[in-house]
Amino acid sequence: MEFKNIAATIYLKDGRAVNGPQDLSPAEDLFEKAKMYNDCGIDKIFIFDLSDDDEEHERNVQTIRDLNRVLEIKVCAGGNIKRFEDIKKLFYAGCIQVILNGSKPVSMELAKEAAGRFGKDRILLSVKNVNFIFKHKDELEEYFHELLILNRKMLDAVENMTAVPSIVRMDDYNFDEFLEVLKRDAVRGITGKFVTESNQEIMLLKTRLSEAGIHMVNFTSSLNWSDLKTNADGMVPVIVQDYRTDEVLMLAYMNEEAFLATISSGKMTYFSRSRGQLWQKGETSGHIQYVKSLTADCDFDTILAKVSQIGVACHTGKPSCFFHPIVKKEYVEKNPLRVLEEVYGIIKDRKEHPKEGSYTNYLFEKGIDKILKKVGEENTEIIIAAKNPNPEEIKYEISDYLYHLMVLMAERGVTWEDVMQELSQR
Repeated sequence: MEFKNIAATIYLKDGRAVNGPQDLSPAEDLFEKAKMYNDCGIDKIFIFDLSDDDEEHERNVQTIRDLNRVLEIKVCAGGNIKRFEDIKKLFYAGCIQVILNGSKPVSMELAKEAAGRFGKDRILLSVKNVNFIFKHKDELEEYFHELLILNRKMLDAVENMTAVPSIVRMDDYNFDEFLEVLKRDAVRGITGKFVTESNQEIMLLKTRLSEAGIHMVNFTSSLNWSDLKTNADGMVPVIVQDYRTDEVLMLAYMNEEAFLATISSGKMTYFSRSRGQLWQKGETSGHIQYVKSLTADCDFDTILAKVSQIGVACHTGKPSCFFHPIVKKEYVEKNPLRVLEEVYGIIKDRKEHPKEGSYTNYLFEKGIDKILKKVGEENTEIIIAAKNPNPEEIKYEISDYLYHLMVLMAERGVTWEDVMQELSQR
């Protein structure tokens, strides 16, 4: 059984978020909103480019690229797609799928070419009326993975004409109607203003839908509270860690009510021993902790929570509650990703803050041709070293190559996160 989705929609005008095609007034901060969608239980984001010309189109594509650098959920983009090159740009900007416009006659020809090149599972179609579907009903299943139905009232007619599954826009919050639509076999999800214009708790909505029999992507605990060993106060300590950096943020406690509230809401909820009451982290400060994972230790008496921390974790304003040093022994960092990130950070700092006598700055000053020449030379050195059975030489040459590759990355604005995202999609 496939999971049903709840999708959010973002409209872009001149590189910024606006409220919609008919309301071009500025919306909330684009990256903050996208980050919230990323953490709160949204399954995918539809982005529509409302540009009027090619120059604005390029700005919006760059914004989509920037968004994909910080997002982990599926991003599907459309709008102002006139040629196959526009489809490629959106894929190269990190989008999982593109959305073609059913009101444009060219969309079917573009779909045929794009499905042949990238696969139909990456091609969606947005429709406001049934004309395009009626005209091309015999071809839809061959070239489109999913329909985005922009008018709820046409759902019955669409289902009578094609078996292509759909996501339905439903602007008003109406749980019973959500339930009725999501129970349909051909409907994969819903979207609408109820996501973008309200403070709707998406994970709680998904929990309600799950309880009503809809197959949703939400948290289902593998352990019951009774499986955990509580302390004398009936609570379990929770160690909270940043899911990206593994930094330990804080220590708090849960009772059963807090445990269940955390799982149903997707937000870390604790029991305050000093106040004697339940508290959801960030409910007053806005420094919410979105759950990424909960894991019990070997004795089932401690929980490790990995979270996406909004703002800071500590009430003092510090990022982490652990900042008073006691003892420390210096050591050489050997974690591969951290080493690469640290070296890249130094290279990027040299680019932004030149230092006299720096070889890195020499490369930046000479420009892209010099950097490419060095990358090519170091690549050749790796090939030569690989013919030598002694591994020491190849280790040295690979290190040289990676350094020069990172100079190239910094010159062209590519980060290790960009590279890892691309690898993760393959």
